[in-house]
Amino acid sequence: MDNAQVSAFLYNFSIWLIPGLFAITVHEAAHGICALWYGDKTAFFLDRTSLSPFKHIDPVGTVIVPLLLLFTQSSFLFGWAKPVPINQRNLKNPVRDMAVIALAGPAANIIMAILWVAIAKLCFLLLPTYPIPQLDWLVQSARVGIFFNLLLAVFNMLPIPPLDGSKILAAFLPFFLADQLNQLEPYGLLIVMALLLTGILPALVGPPLYGLFQLVQLVL
Repeated sequence: MDNAQVSAFLYNFSIWLIPGLFAITVHEAAHGICALWYGDKTAFFLDRTSLSPFKHIDPVGTVIVPLLLLFTQSSFLFGWAKPVPINQRNLKNPVRDMAVIALAGPAANIIMAILWVAIAKLCFLLLPTYPIPQLDWLVQSARVGIFFNLLLAVFNMLPIPPLDGSKILAAFLPFFLADQLNQLEPYGLLIVMALLLTGILPALVGPPLYGLFQLVQLVL
């Protein structure tokens, strides 16, 4: 890599760092907080309801995979944090409650996307009066925050175990079908990688991502 490529990578890394970390880790914290509401204190006792990224970072999913995808200029960026432990025996209605807990992660991402939209619009109001590099950098970070949070929300709603969508779908399936779906969990990452390499994953995620982006912008 020449100096220009290194500089471009470091700049891209800087604008992805904060929104990327919080998109992944707040997603997981939301699962833990929702589980606590429904009676399971497992994540709370392990400090996994914290909003600190350091409590949720997975070396591979939060650091290595996103960096590799960013470095190779992949058309699709994703990552994950350490899964929040949930003991279903502490839930009054395990199937229903697990679906709601699963939904809490994507919901948190959508809320964060809306907050990033508000930050971006505030920056656009300030830029004519204060045309400083820091504001431009914040606008770029806000754009990443909007995109990545919506991407994680849509991606996690795919019905592929262990993604959140599979837990939500399981709540509506007969027990034997839900059990069959859950048995795919050890192969979930392989399925996602196969969909990514074949170009199917961007095609699946793209249309709902665009629709959600348009909807979020209407909020503010």
